[in-house]
Amino acid sequence: MFTEQGPTLRELAVQALSSTERGYDLLAPKFDHTPYRTPDRVLDSVTRALEPLGPFGTGLDVCCGTGAGVGVLRQVCRDRVTGVDFSAGMLHQARAALPPRDGGPVVDWVRADALALPFAPAFDLALSIGAFGHFLPADRFGLFAEVYGSLRPGGRFVFPIGAPPAVGSRAYWSLLGFDAAMRVRNAVWRPKFIMYYRTFRLSDVLDDLTDAGFSVRLMALTDLGQRPDGSPRARLVVATRE
Repeated sequence: MFTEQGPTLRELAVQALSSTERGYDLLAPKFDHTPYRTPDRVLDSVTRALEPLGPFGTGLDVCCGTGAGVGVLRQVCRDRVTGVDFSAGMLHQARAALPPRDGGPVVDWVRADALALPFAPAFDLALSIGAFGHFLPADRFGLFAEVYGSLRPGGRFVFPIGAPPAVGSRAYWSLLGFDAAMRVRNAVWRPKFIMYYRTFRLSDVLDDLTDAGFSVRLMALTDLGQRPDGSPRARLVVATRE
């Protein structure tokens, strides 16, 4: 990430010592030049998986960041797409990256906390990509309940989820080390910066979605490959408001 376009080590340090919201305001101008941005191949895979489930009228990108998910929704929604995020800096970048265009759905941007979404049941499809590490497990049910309340009956809440790395692998130790460092940082420094990679276990997520009122199924994102045991490297969680 230490490229000419990406953030410097000093900028990352300042961000890491800020609150989650302020940190992303600072990172926003260079966010799309970091590994934190969801890769295009994942976005394309999600788009392909959604196409046979539609068409959809209205779409909501929860924690939209710089607008990667809105780009997906513009391809599968006909009428209107809304991106919501609590970072003014990220929303500014999203507006610049996805200006209005002729044809396709209207795009709106809303600054709000995902734990207090300001929407009536108005959406046919809600999407979130790469944001769940910013929510503690205790907040996850509340987040899902807010999304549930923003969907029309029959509306779907979808998001990709990757398989956990193999125990003992380089990725396993990297994520474990990152989360441990963040726990130490948040124990000794205020304001907290919430970002964890190992707190979004699929079994817990499915339980919280069900408790929030969704019926849930999983779709393998087969074009993202398989693990050595033949299981998919990533799945799309499809939660439906009945």
